[in-house]
Amino acid sequence: MYQSSDEASAVTPHEVSLGRRKKSVPIIYIAGPIAALSGLLFGMDIGIISGALPLIAKAFSASDVIQEFVVSAMMLGAALGAISGGWLSHRYGRRVTLLISGVIFVAGAIGCASAESAYTLIGMRAILGIAVGISSYITPIYLSEISPERSRGALISSYQLAIMVGILVAYLIDAGLSYSGNWRLMLGSMAPLAAILVVTMFFLPTSPRWLMSKGRDDEALGVMLKLRQNDVKVAQAELAAIRLSLQVDGNGFTLFRMNKNFRRSTFLGMLLQFMQQFTGANVILYYAPKILGLAGIATGSDRMWGTVAIGVLMALATFIAVSQVDRVGRKPLLYIGYAVMGACMLGMGVLFTVGMGTAFSAWIAIALLIAFVISYAMSAAPVIWILCSEIQPLNGRDFGVSCSTVTNWVSNFIVGATFLSLLSTLGTGMTFCMYAALNFLFIILVYLLLPETKGVTLENIERKLMSGVRLRNIGI
Repeated sequence: MYQSSDEASAVTPHEVSLGRRKKSVPIIYIAGPIAALSGLLFGMDIGIISGALPLIAKAFSASDVIQEFVVSAMMLGAALGAISGGWLSHRYGRRVTLLISGVIFVAGAIGCASAESAYTLIGMRAILGIAVGISSYITPIYLSEISPERSRGALISSYQLAIMVGILVAYLIDAGLSYSGNWRLMLGSMAPLAAILVVTMFFLPTSPRWLMSKGRDDEALGVMLKLRQNDVKVAQAELAAIRLSLQVDGNGFTLFRMNKNFRRSTFLGMLLQFMQQFTGANVILYYAPKILGLAGIATGSDRMWGTVAIGVLMALATFIAVSQVDRVGRKPLLYIGYAVMGACMLGMGVLFTVGMGTAFSAWIAIALLIAFVISYAMSAAPVIWILCSEIQPLNGRDFGVSCSTVTNWVSNFIVGATFLSLLSTLGTGMTFCMYAALNFLFIILVYLLLPETKGVTLENIERKLMSGVRLRNIGI
């Protein structure tokens, strides 16, 4: 039986030497991929709807407005899921909350596949969104809390990689089933993977930081030893730092109301998610076939396979973030990403404004589209989630990340629900130029407000934040 962390110094030399002899494959490398399964489901849900939407519109004679709600209902559900996920996580822990999201994923996928009307489908998409909202909220928190600081960015980026792989898998499913037009099988394809997530979650460790917040110090020590390959000194040092961070008065909304420094990190997290969604990336993801059609690719099957190519590039580009985010840092990746995305959106805006009358201009538009998705996948897509999970203090992490995740999905809803309307009112060219201007604005915000957090422990980030250090300086 492990001693409580209050008795950490009482661990005997025999236990220390025994722990050192029992080095094993780090459980973190098993827990990370399993938890990232939720990202695979998240990505599949994003990708599946882009291919299924034209078929759904035909089956139910759905107008543009109904199609927008089929897409965006998931975002409203996700916002609700992010709010409820904060309460579930605080009460039952990160692992159990992720398990619950898997169960809802199964139910939502089956419900979408069996919907008998557009309105029923909208409702089931909202239920599926609850699962997406819970998992998108809890997975980065869980991964950040079980990771060592030297590889935290890469591990959280693996969640984003799973999202991109999920999008690619969805595009392949869409392309394969587009010939038969079986949109029900497209939407139901997530259910088996969701069931696997539910089963595997029973084998993952509980977050030691959550255990410490509940006063279960002996269990936290046991879990931390497993996560750190039975290195007693490392485990005890991390638990001591966690214990110190728990001395902050208040938690959740009480801490938000009482502490101006926590309010700073909460509002920064919300801004970060706005900065991710209003790049225009989800316009590409949700309406890729339509955009390829605007660029001159005529047939439906060609558009589907063009969308598959986009998914491949996004998945490959995410490897750049996984390999570099803990080496070059978070901010350099964001600078590069926003600059390239802004240039690509501006280029597409100009092309669509002057006209797409030639094959050459259509290929230029496709090249800009490709450059955009690559830059997004290596920058804002993973890095925003990393930062949002790193900058919140332990006692307020559930509340702070819940606020930022809700912002993500509300912003996502606005983007998804307005794109077709913007095309018809502002025009295609001006719509893309608007997103270009936002991307250039985000470069300035990265410089002024964002901290560089690579290689810094969560507890050191929290200490600087709560002592009033400027937000851009709470990292290194």
